[in-house]
Amino acid sequence: MKHTISVLAKNQFGVLARISGLFSARGFNIESLVVGETEKPEISRLTIEVLGDGKILEQVMKQLNKLIDVIKVFDLSNNSIKRELFLIKLNFVKENRSEIIELVNIFKAKILDVSKDSVIIEIVDEQKKIDSFIDLIKPFGIKEIARTGKLAIGIG
Repeated sequence: MKHTISVLAKNQFGVLARISGLFSARGFNIESLVVGETEKPEISRLTIEVLGDGKILEQVMKQLNKLIDVIKVFDLSNNSIKRELFLIKLNFVKENRSEIIELVNIFKAKILDVSKDSVIIEIVDEQKKIDSFIDLIKPFGIKEIARTGKLAIGIG
């Protein structure tokens, strides 16, 4: 099972290395990692997705709480809103333009750039919907994909 953990930590040199080192030292794999400043520039929020059972989640959270630079750790596996940012560059020729535009509209995506033979599309959504979009768009010819890890914030 995938678990989503949010970590508030001091925004300073070496903190990310210490946190990621904790995972590798214990043999836990980070499925996705997103880091950014919070409303307070001296604090960063790390959103980490880790694969494992409840015991692994508990162990990870305990170990994270022991780090000096960590301020607070939250389990956002439930009761949270999760999103990813997805950018894709596709072949965009006369024969497929209308179908691609139709899929963009259905998935509430955005066309960011159009050139003679390619289009760049942006989607901000849940992982499942992005994966469905990829499955439907593959036949048109994917040139390039860029995808963030999961962002999450607790509800309420």
